[in-house]
Amino acid sequence: MGGDHAPAIVVEGLALAAERHPGARYLLVGDEVRLAPLLKRYRRAAGACTVRHTSETIGGDMKPTAALKARRASMRMAIDAVASGEASGVVSAGNTGALLTLAKIVVKTLPGISRPAMAAIGPSARGDVVMLDLGANVACDARNLVEFALMGDVFARTVLGLTAPTIGLLNVGSEHLKGDERVRDAAAIIRESHLGQQFYGFIEGHDIAAGTTDIVVTDGLTGNVALKTGEGALKLVGDLLRQIFSTSLAGRLAYLFARPGLDRLREWLDPRRYNGAVMVGLNGVVVKSHGGADAETFAHAIDVAMDMVVHRFNDLIRQDLARSGLDKLAPQDKNESTDKGGPRLATA
Repeated sequence: MGGDHAPAIVVEGLALAAERHPGARYLLVGDEVRLAPLLKRYRRAAGACTVRHTSETIGGDMKPTAALKARRASMRMAIDAVASGEASGVVSAGNTGALLTLAKIVVKTLPGISRPAMAAIGPSARGDVVMLDLGANVACDARNLVEFALMGDVFARTVLGLTAPTIGLLNVGSEHLKGDERVRDAAAIIRESHLGQQFYGFIEGHDIAAGTTDIVVTDGLTGNVALKTGEGALKLVGDLLRQIFSTSLAGRLAYLFARPGLDRLREWLDPRRYNGAVMVGLNGVVVKSHGGADAETFAHAIDVAMDMVVHRFNDLIRQDLARSGLDKLAPQDKNESTDKGGPRLATA
């Protein structure tokens, strides 16, 4: 029920996902009165899902503290299904702050992970790149950054299919002595870990778009600023190209010759391909779809969640935590995992 065009795009996106993942089952949480006519229209979606009715929702302007009290809201019920093990993951286009808060409190953090992070895939000159954290943790210490590197490695292997993705630590310079103590300490720990051979070292802002590494690790403040700066730069380039090709006859003629290349560029940079920011480090899979998503975009977010479930993303994190020894240094108040297998997702 979350997002600008819900629930229509959710059901239509579910139909697309059901075609791609014929063995999966979905728990569709929301207002049955509004969902029923949509499911009649998209019979593939209807055949793949079970509807759990609730008329309550978490609005886009609801504060996370208020969302915690809305126990019968569709988002909360979907997250509860993950926490109980009924579903392996949740996909939502709803209120971001509410989703992250509910996920951390209800689903809880994996044993051995001190803080979950927001990860996403973006374009670069060499292909797709994974970046984290993108805003879940404004301030991070060395241990957090090491955990992000470990989880980013598993994410790149799981979702992008890379066998040994390279890892870069975002810094103010590439030299070993650059940056503050926490960044230098994190780099030293990563070099000595099982990820040492994959660790490129320090990278700078321009390395993100260049694709210098497959994974970019940073704190949430820096990551969010870098993400929004990149989005703004892409929009600026698009606006300038439209001006160039539309303001004169010569520009319109030039567009006819350049159109095949521009179409390939548009497809490569299509934001729908990169929909699906993931909260990594939780006891279940939690994927946040963009609020303005269309059906194809929402289906891509389901694809990301499905990849993580099928390839047992959290099990791989547990294994790597054991290899790194970080699991022995984890806080003692973390709950045991409730992540259970089976490709079943909840959508709210």
